[in-house]
Amino acid sequence: MQKPFEWDSYSDQPYQLKEKAYKKRMRKKELSSLLQTLGITLFTLPFSLVMMPFIKRKKIDSRTFFSLGVDFQRYPQKTHQFIEELGVEHILLRIKLWEMDTLPELQKFLSYHKEKTVTLKILQDREHIENKDLLKKDFNTLFETLQDVVTYFEIGSTINRAKWGFFSVREYLAFFQVAYQLKKEKFPDIQLLGSGVIDFEFHFTAHTLFNFCKCHYDATAALLYVDRRGAPENTQLGFSLIDKIALLSTMVWLSPKSKQKLHITETNWPLSNTAPYAPTSEHECVSEKEYTNYMLRYYFLAFASQQVDSVSWHQLIASGYGLVDAREELRKREAFQAYKFMLQTFQKAQFLRLDIKRGYYILQILVDEQLIQIHWSLQSSTLKNENYFQAFDKLGHKLEDEFITIDGAPVYLFITQAAPKHINCI
Repeated sequence: MQKPFEWDSYSDQPYQLKEKAYKKRMRKKELSSLLQTLGITLFTLPFSLVMMPFIKRKKIDSRTFFSLGVDFQRYPQKTHQFIEELGVEHILLRIKLWEMDTLPELQKFLSYHKEKTVTLKILQDREHIENKDLLKKDFNTLFETLQDVVTYFEIGSTINRAKWGFFSVREYLAFFQVAYQLKKEKFPDIQLLGSGVIDFEFHFTAHTLFNFCKCHYDATAALLYVDRRGAPENTQLGFSLIDKIALLSTMVWLSPKSKQKLHITETNWPLSNTAPYAPTSEHECVSEKEYTNYMLRYYFLAFASQQVDSVSWHQLIASGYGLVDAREELRKREAFQAYKFMLQTFQKAQFLRLDIKRGYYILQILVDEQLIQIHWSLQSSTLKNENYFQAFDKLGHKLEDEFITIDGAPVYLFITQAAPKHINCI
C-alpha cells in the first residue's frame, strides 16, 4: 500500500486519508460516476421499495450460513484449534493485493481446511486499481493457486470509502471486470462475489447492481454493519436490520448483474476500552455482554429473513472486536462460547417462523424433529420455567430457576412435549 494510503495494523483497516487536496481532486475526477450513482438511485431504490413485499424467502443451509472471519497470519496454530473447537463450517479470510508474497502462507493455512466452505476477500490498493496489467497478473495467480480450495472469491471490499482506494463505483466496476474476464477466459468454475458496499449506503449498492458493465456476480456481497445504531433492532431512516436485509435482497433479486444470492461478508460491534484496536471511536463501542447479545440477535434476525446465504462475523481473534482478545495472552470472550453454542444448536436447522410483539421476539426452528424457540426482549420480562421445555442461556448453561428473565440476552427453549400456543410472559 503506497502513500497517501496507510494501513492501521491495530484495527486491520486503512487510516483515514489525510491529504484532503488529493481526495478532493479524485472526487472531482470521478464526478460523472457520482452523478450516475445519484441518477440510478433515484430510479431503482423507489422501485425496490415497492417490490419488497413480493420477494420470496429462500431455504437457507444453516451449516454454511454461519461464517467466521479468520486471519491466517495471526496465531495460525491456535486459529486452527479454535475453528475446530467452534465447529464452524464456513470461514472467510482476507488477502491484500499489495502483499502477494503471503500467498504461500495462505495456501498452507487453507490446506488444513479443505473440507470447509471458504470465502477469500481480496483487498485492493490504489496501485492495483490503476494498473490493470498488474491487477490481472495477481488475480490470475490467486485464481490459479486457490481455485481448488476457495469456494468464493470476493472481489474488492468497502468500495464506498475513499481510504480503501476507490473513488467511484465506475472504478470498482472496472476493477471487478478484470476478474470477470479471467473467469470467462480461464477459470469458468470459480465463483465471484461482487458489490462490496459497507453500511446502509444502498445508493452505491444500486449502482453496482444496475449498470452497463459487461460483468456479472455469482452472488452479491455486503458489509452490513449496524453498530452505529446500537442494537440490531434499532432503526436508521426507519429501517431495522430486518428491513435493510429485505431491501438489499430485493435489489439483488431485481438486478440483471447478480444471481439471487446474498452474503453478508463482514459485520461486528467494536468493544469498549480496547483503543487503539477498536476500529471506531469509543462512542460506538459496546461492552462484552452487549457485544455477545447483539451478535446472537444479528444472526437470528438474518437467519429468520431466509434471504441471506451467509453472515460472516469479523472476526475470530481481534483485540478490538473479535471473539478472542489478543492484547496479552489469548483470552476467549464470552462471545466465543455463545457463538459455539449457537452453531451447535443450529446444525441442520429449519426455519419455522419469527414472531415479534411489542419488542418481544420468538424465533422458532426445527432441528431433527426437535422444536427449539429462542426468546429475547427489548424490555425485561419474566417467563415461567415450565415442564414442557428445557431452558438454556446464551452460553448453553441450563436454567433451573422457577422464573426466567427474558431481556436482551437470548434464551433457548428446547420443547420436550406439546406446548400451549402461547407461552405467557410476566
